[in-house]
Amino acid sequence: MLIKLWNYVKSKRFLLNLAAMIVAYFIIIFGFKAYLGSRTNHGQKIEVPNFVGENQNNLKNVLTGSQLSVEILDSIYDPTKVEGTILEQDPMPTSLSKIYVKEGRVVRVRVSKRTQLIEMPDLVDKSQRFAENILNNRKIRYKLEYQPSKEAHGAVIDQQYKGKFILPTTKLPIGSRITLIVGRDESGVSLVLPNLFGLTIVEARERIGNMSSMDFMAVCPSCITQADSLMARVISQSPEFSEGAVVASGTTISVYAEKEFSGETP
Repeated sequence: MLIKLWNYVKSKRFLLNLAAMIVAYFIIIFGFKAYLGSRTNHGQKIEVPNFVGENQNNLKNVLTGSQLSVEILDSIYDPTKVEGTILEQDPMPTSLSKIYVKEGRVVRVRVSKRTQLIEMPDLVDKSQRFAENILNNRKIRYKLEYQPSKEAHGAVIDQQYKGKFILPTTKLPIGSRITLIVGRDESGVSLVLPNLFGLTIVEARERIGNMSSMDFMAVCPSCITQADSLMARVISQSPEFSEGAVVASGTTISVYAEKEFSGETP
């Protein structure tokens, strides 16, 4: 049996088959390696440029002749940078990481934006202090204005942006400035009584109009035409003026005017 096996191993047919198997083995192994090398760009070493600080609009110029591509992942709010400035990249530049990549590698970047939208809260009927805390936390600038209101004293009556009511959930650029209208019960608040003697009716009405929650009434028996009313001047008022006199907010100031003004009190 062993003699027959040995004779077969030494036969020409066996040796030819063995040689064919060895040749096929080397062809398959080296061919497969060559195929993988061509598919995976084995041995390539491409340097990753430093994109940080570049603007996304300049990427075409930066990538000219490069075998890489860039993908913008997202944007990060940074008001100190020009819109579209590249802030981060992955992978890092070869000059810093000492890492090389192969052809076709995608470099992912994050760019800057100068605006960030924030949602406007619903502050109507909320207390002034609560509303201010909410706005400060959300970095929304604001100014306060007051309107007489006994029912809503210390509460927000209206919220406005650029002079118009702004709905809750409306998106605003961060840093926007809104106006809060807050109610204030001004009954009993003391105000200095102005001296209206010698003023025209128009001037007296404007002065009272600049005071908080004050009403004005003018009487001019000698005024017949509109021109007479414009020329007439105050000769007395009620409450009567005296140095240091005060009146409660909401008081009606009545004046008595004459077309022929002598400059003397009656």
